[in-house]
Amino acid sequence: MTAYWISTYVEVTDDAKLQAYAALALPALTGAGGTFLARSLPSAVFEAGQETRTVLIEFPSVEAAVAAHDSAAYQEALAALGDGAVRDIRIVDAAG
Repeated sequence: MTAYWISTYVEVTDDAKLQAYAALALPALTGAGGTFLARSLPSAVFEAGQETRTVLIEFPSVEAAVAAHDSAAYQEALAALGDGAVRDIRIVDAAG
């Protein structure tokens, strides 16, 4: 069943580290079966909405998304990011 990886960037503390992370994370996550659907600031926010950078990636399953996160290639990207950003990452089933 399809799953979505949702990342929101609460704070970016180091743009250079974020760029290094992005260069490694994109091929790591697409190589693990992920499809990037959105990567941007919100076009509109409502209620308690925050204007934080959001990334939405589709995976074939929760298991595939978790495996992508735990992969050596993605762990290398995380090491490059280090303390360069504060993020909230969650993986949710499409069916909810």
